[in-house]
Amino acid sequence: MARPSYLKSRIVRLLLVFAALSTLAVISIWAWWRLSLPILNGEINTGFLKEPVSIQRDAQGVVMILSKDRNSSAFALGFLHAQERFFQMDLLRRRSAGELSELLGQAVLKNDKKVRRHQFRKRAERNIAAMPQGQRQLLDHYVQGVNFGLAQLGAKPWEYVLLGQEPQPWNAADSLLTTYSMYLTLQSEEGNFERRDTALAELLPEDLYSFFFPAGGLWDAPLIGTSAAEVQIPETPISTLLNSPDPIVYQEMESDDKVYGSNNWVVGGALTEHGGAIVANDMHLRLNVPNIWFRAGWNIPGTNRKIRGVTLPGGPIIVAGSNGAVAWGFTNTGGDWGDLIPLELNENGSKYRTPDGWRDFTIEKETITVNGAEDETIEIRKTIWGPVIGRNHRGIPLAYRWIAHDIPGGNMNLLRIEAATTANQALDLGPEIGIPHQNFVVGDLDGNIGWTVAGAIPRRIGFDGSRSVSWADGEAYWDGYLSAEEQPRIYNPPSHRIWTANARTTSGNWLTLMGDHGYALGARQQQIRDGLLSREHFDEQALLDIQLDDRAVFLQRWQQHLVELLQDQEGYREVYRQVQDWGAHASTDSVGYRIVRNYRLKFMELSTAPILTYMRRYNSGFSFGQLKRQFEYPMWALTQKEPQQLLNPDFESWTALKLTALDQVLDKMASTGKPLQQQTWGIQNTAAIHHPLAKAVPAINWFTAMPSDPLDGDTHMPRFQSPTHGASERMVISPGREAEGIFHMATGQSAHPLSPFFDRGHRDWVKGNPSPMIERETRYQLTLH
Repeated sequence: MARPSYLKSRIVRLLLVFAALSTLAVISIWAWWRLSLPILNGEINTGFLKEPVSIQRDAQGVVMILSKDRNSSAFALGFLHAQERFFQMDLLRRRSAGELSELLGQAVLKNDKKVRRHQFRKRAERNIAAMPQGQRQLLDHYVQGVNFGLAQLGAKPWEYVLLGQEPQPWNAADSLLTTYSMYLTLQSEEGNFERRDTALAELLPEDLYSFFFPAGGLWDAPLIGTSAAEVQIPETPISTLLNSPDPIVYQEMESDDKVYGSNNWVVGGALTEHGGAIVANDMHLRLNVPNIWFRAGWNIPGTNRKIRGVTLPGGPIIVAGSNGAVAWGFTNTGGDWGDLIPLELNENGSKYRTPDGWRDFTIEKETITVNGAEDETIEIRKTIWGPVIGRNHRGIPLAYRWIAHDIPGGNMNLLRIEAATTANQALDLGPEIGIPHQNFVVGDLDGNIGWTVAGAIPRRIGFDGSRSVSWADGEAYWDGYLSAEEQPRIYNPPSHRIWTANARTTSGNWLTLMGDHGYALGARQQQIRDGLLSREHFDEQALLDIQLDDRAVFLQRWQQHLVELLQDQEGYREVYRQVQDWGAHASTDSVGYRIVRNYRLKFMELSTAPILTYMRRYNSGFSFGQLKRQFEYPMWALTQKEPQQLLNPDFESWTALKLTALDQVLDKMASTGKPLQQQTWGIQNTAAIHHPLAKAVPAINWFTAMPSDPLDGDTHMPRFQSPTHGASERMVISPGREAEGIFHMATGQSAHPLSPFFDRGHRDWVKGNPSPMIERETRYQLTLH
């Protein structure tokens, strides 16, 4: 009888030992993990600084850097970026350099091969060599700060432990590579819009192309000019595109306004109580952990002003914010900043024709280091215009002339905005700023406002850039870049209001200069404009209210259309009720909103499938991409006029197509097993804000993912929101009156899950709370000597 008791006692002891060891392991991991936390308090002798620097943080981790020397404050910012965000910085530089495979392995090799054709590391090194001495000195101090900050961590950032890798030192070229990474986000490294648009224009009957792919329409709300004309119903039957034995291809239609873009606007001093301008900016990007932006500010030596806003980790610049005299914000222009050039080849394809005769391709080899596999070497074929990046729909090789390849395309001239004290001075910088082209909206302390394009604009000769044309005969070419006097510019318009939201901003000659690389539908921009025109006096809260506007203005006519469709249909009683009582907002508790917006997209998918099928005959991977952004105009015409010649042959009538679209939407909603009354917009629009490594290692979501909050808002409205994309930040600020400013951003300041700043402020972003722009009471202070 003693043996069972002995075994029981031994098992208990083993379990206690296991529990103790497990506890010890958890404590050890916790203690090690804390070693990689940033240093928040104390004093550090760096051996690099001309003047000491005080780094002050509030409870949210918002930073204010104080020093008598600007280079020293740049060092401090580099220190902070490395301590809080080094892995994020590493991903940014590796992405544009085509070096992600060295860190992440074969999973990203295909992307590296595409990007490496642009040789951005070599271009960054060239541009650094051409940088003004003062900027180079400041950048060198920033780089020193990054590497010092990384070395001061008690352990390497946790992501490198997970990957079994060592973080590599930072250099000056890496900082420009972060800018080039934004080019890859905001523009196309392959000219995809032009490639698709040229193919559609050449292959489709002219009347079908003009109908399905208009340049704009009644939703346009440009700063200059009016909306485009209505589309005309074509006579060519859509069935002529199809071969009878081939099945029609269907591809699920994502939102036609799922665009990397932003909103910004400014009101002049005539509309504010204090007489100063107020700028609002929310930049729409993929939402990750951590946020792409890091909040910081510093004093501007030689003045009594401070500059505050968001920085992009990797560079020493405030990207958007206020310098105490001028406030500014950015949105992606949607303009055309690159040209595809079909090459004329000799018989064996070894040479291409130029205005000076036949030339050999320049061949360069690039070696890509791949973690866990053999290195890969690729050949890059280069022309006098740019690298060969692919072939068009006829199999002709295409060279790419892209502003990102030139010295004016990548620089740190945005640093100069620190010295600007008027809106005009800020606007003068527009052509000199080497970033992906932005709508640059500014306002100053005295109430002046303005808009221009931030970025160099090519002077196109012999063509307008809307189609891919040969440059071989010398008739088409770029003749340098526009001067500041030639650059489009608006200053103190009579309305005292300026607005942009990735849609067309200009008309006439200015539109020709800017071109079109897939403007957003104007609905979001128009709703912002109308919100600004609806009142005569503004404060910061009034502009935040516009940022949070989730009224479904754009979808109202689709809701009415669906109500009318369902009135006499049997079996749709509850659907009809939900659509009728939809609430007219993209609110998380609305079932009707979800039905209406998804019905429209499904109708779009079914109606355009014959065109997709036809284009897949020439390119098996063809998709509409940015070309679908203006689909609203033909789609609405189809719902109202129901032209028989444009009906998808898979359906016997337009009513049948419409009901099929609705049924497919309802079937997908029902697949979760929940009743219709519970299938709200919030169920579909639930936050999925994760760390970049979570896709490969889902377990890290346990300690890094933001809460799965239902989110108000959608794409065709000011409150742009999807589960993975949205306002990376919201800022409302009047220069010189920053204490009244409003700011919040998704996630938090730190990438470290144990940091007190990891998700601090995220709830304000979810709820739209008006949290303050400026740093609050100092909680942590670190001095660098």
